[in-house]
Amino acid sequence: MPIATLSGISDFDLFLIAQGRHERLWEVLGAHVEGSGTRFAVWAPNAREVQVVGDFTGWSGVPLERLGASGVWSGHVDGAAPGHRYKFRVHGADGRWVDKADPLARATEAPPRTASVIERSVYEWGDGAWVGARRGDHHQRPMSVYEVHLGSWRPGLSYVELADQLVGYVTGLGFTHVELMPVAEHPYGGSWGYQVTGYYAPTSRFGTPDEFRYLVDRLHQAGVGVLLDWVPAHFPKDEWALARFDGTCLYEHPDTRRGEHPDWGSLVFNYGRWEVRNFLVANALYWLEEFHIDGLRVDAVASMLYLDYSRGHGQWEPNAYGGREHLEAIDLLRELNATVYRKHPGVVMIAEESTAWPGVSRPVDWGGLGFGLKWNMGWMHDTLGYVGRDPVHRAYHHDALTWPTVYAFDEQFLLPISHDEVVHGKGSLVGKMPGDRWQRLAGLRGFLAYMWAFPGKQLLFMGCELADEREWSEARGLDWSLTGEGTPDLLRDLNRVYRESPALWARDTSRDGFAWVRHDDRASNVVSFLRHADGETLACVVNFSGVPRIGHRVGLPGGGRWEEVVNTDAHAYGGSGVGNFGAVEADGAPADGQPHSAEVHVGPYAAVWLRKSG
Repeated sequence: MPIATLSGISDFDLFLIAQGRHERLWEVLGAHVEGSGTRFAVWAPNAREVQVVGDFTGWSGVPLERLGASGVWSGHVDGAAPGHRYKFRVHGADGRWVDKADPLARATEAPPRTASVIERSVYEWGDGAWVGARRGDHHQRPMSVYEVHLGSWRPGLSYVELADQLVGYVTGLGFTHVELMPVAEHPYGGSWGYQVTGYYAPTSRFGTPDEFRYLVDRLHQAGVGVLLDWVPAHFPKDEWALARFDGTCLYEHPDTRRGEHPDWGSLVFNYGRWEVRNFLVANALYWLEEFHIDGLRVDAVASMLYLDYSRGHGQWEPNAYGGREHLEAIDLLRELNATVYRKHPGVVMIAEESTAWPGVSRPVDWGGLGFGLKWNMGWMHDTLGYVGRDPVHRAYHHDALTWPTVYAFDEQFLLPISHDEVVHGKGSLVGKMPGDRWQRLAGLRGFLAYMWAFPGKQLLFMGCELADEREWSEARGLDWSLTGEGTPDLLRDLNRVYRESPALWARDTSRDGFAWVRHDDRASNVVSFLRHADGETLACVVNFSGVPRIGHRVGLPGGGRWEEVVNTDAHAYGGSGVGNFGAVEADGAPADGQPHSAEVHVGPYAAVWLRKSG
């Protein structure tokens, strides 16, 4: 029978863990191959006894030693090798023995099996040029994001197969980034990864951690950044995972008014406990450092900020000042963002935050939460509500288009058309458009061009480019028999022109990068606006009506030739062919407060981009 012998965790490591300041926690806790065996370490301060069990013990228990008052139990087990399965057998403060998965396991069995797996990476990265070049301000760079659920993009593909097929597809469409829905291990596929049990382990559904590294590496070498959904707001109640880990509420808050989430039937982290905060902050750093991730999209931030989120009278307790702000969660988010940007200034932290909380993307030292970007949920809600109406009714809801520009520069925004907008009875993106199939496709194309020209970065969920009339389901994947009938070609051109046009991204967060030409033409369902950068201006004219606008006069800031760089009604995309023969000439007639103007032809439901250089 193997025995556990004490091995090297320094007193300084234990001190940092106790203080909640160990920024490389994964190098101390978990399973680490050393010499002829593996060192195991786990934080379980209230446990009466902790053993390790696994393939190397015949699943009988080998006791670990408690390291002083740190709450860490550790020991080296000879013969425990990479690929062996293991768990911690915890004799909890409640008197029960429970086999627990390792909270810092770096690999796991494939669900529904729940054991942790000893892992040692041998991967050699080839993305040094990419990682070196990403330093700098991402706000002044183009960013168009393709959101992907790996399990249903093309069902059955491994990380290695995705490295061939997904990389080629995304680069073909011209996106700058992919955003992967959560890949941390989760037992229930129907949660889409948002109920995490293995925070330090890429899901084994698609391969090993090194194979996930290979996917990220291939994306980087192809010039595509990788963003990852990250879920610090809650975790599931599975007995073998984090819940009541040492027989007490260790990771979760002990007060159910703060420790349970009523919407998702899950547990909420105890953000006021230093060691729990350390677990989460170190986990964010782990994905950035060990897997070269370029940014984290933090899920459900609103649920973290408010003590009364989804809770009625008597179901929540005010903070120490009598308010509803979750002060400990706010401190965690600030610590998280400040730490990430200090150590990795070239990445981006993105908040999925749906309320009017001020300063989400303001730096921490300016009193903000410190995120780099915030999802613009108001723009998404208002704009989808507008385009979902029949054109005959849109004139009465014109303000839904114009109102988002009032707050477009209050935060640093990303415009999200995410998976949440095409599930749970909301229908597909093309299905939101009114009219027959041709009209819906035309509406989809015009909407996408409007979105790509509006201030902010863009995110589009996978499959929207295929124009599937059915809403997304993770159970069946995308319908690759569809062609999108011109929409993929348009997206390819939108992304190309977008990358080439600093006017569309260099001043996304500045009011001087945007100006309305005409915002009040509600009777015609037409809007027009300008995007600016040094040495370049781009005009966007969008006809949200179902009839062509021929000779529609548009004010322009400069005279002479304006090149037509995008026309969503072009025959090439399946449109009716209304256009401007490649350019328009702006004459000296002032209009819309501009010194020049031109007559522009815009097809039904279509958008036209005109670019003036110099």
